[in-house]
Amino acid sequence: MTIYMNLQLTKESKKRSEKNNSENFLNDVLNGLHSNPKHLSSKYFYDKKGDELFQKIMAMPEYYLTRCELDIFKNKTEELAKGIRSNHEPFDLIELGAGDAMKSTYLLKHLTEKGTDFTYMPIDISGNILSVLENNLKMQLPDINITPLEGEYFQMLKKAMKLSSRRKVILFLGGNIGNMTRKEAEKFCASLHQLLNIEDIVLIGFDLKKNPFTVLNAYSDKSGITAEFNLNLLSRINRELGGNFNIEQFEHYESYDPITGACRSFLISLKNQQVKIGKETIDFAENEVIDMEVSQKFSKSDIEYLAERSGFSIAGEISDSKDWFVDSIWKVNK
Repeated sequence: MTIYMNLQLTKESKKRSEKNNSENFLNDVLNGLHSNPKHLSSKYFYDKKGDELFQKIMAMPEYYLTRCELDIFKNKTEELAKGIRSNHEPFDLIELGAGDAMKSTYLLKHLTEKGTDFTYMPIDISGNILSVLENNLKMQLPDINITPLEGEYFQMLKKAMKLSSRRKVILFLGGNIGNMTRKEAEKFCASLHQLLNIEDIVLIGFDLKKNPFTVLNAYSDKSGITAEFNLNLLSRINRELGGNFNIEQFEHYESYDPITGACRSFLISLKNQQVKIGKETIDFAENEVIDMEVSQKFSKSDIEYLAERSGFSIAGEISDSKDWFVDSIWKVNK
């Protein structure tokens, strides 16, 4: 009877979570599309179809980011391990936006082979990708301690902080810090600092400023995969929120400002049109844009400024062989 009741509670809890996620999705979409200018949050790109498309993006020859950070994790694993270890004490390795953990798996394998006492806690908004990740890791590293956490970064990080009192090492890879405006990044890092303790470490991946054509080509590929990735969010709204977007009436547009380092994605309405989402009606003018995503690029001085403003000090940085990307190791200043 107890087992049955526990199963029922688990099912009810899952239903409540799914309902809350759906309500949050709807509210964020409606608030974004009623704003001026219109915008949608890139965190909703990652449903099952979005996950598949992003895997294709990472495999594109133009998309250098994955290869650059993979170069670091594959060829400079020992440097990474030294940067996050502290007197060989046990720790929790928490990855924000873990995805398929393709890069961090090299570090996980290295730490496991060295007999390091750690628990891996991948956090992701996509339950689908976490399920794939857990299954893959258990096949590759049967002895790994893993606790997947599905949800928003800070909500799940707070949960992770309560699960144990061990030192925390936070991974925020892939240049994901660049998916925020400068002010948002400062607020994010300051909030992260408030949750952590003096011995904790953050390892953040930064895409560095480089030739503007190299940057732009990475987000405006000729094969159209990035465009499909952006447009899939409109399809997801249709599927999950009762929307009626005509996907063919929207087009993907990319821009890059080499001075500010902001690479931005937009969807352009190709005609005057109305879109219904549930009971709501959204008006679009011809050539009106939806702001979809920013991918910020950084200079070394930008990174130093962000760390200091957020209450961290830089303990080290590890670059790829082209010096196009850097994983910066931050320590908590109290």
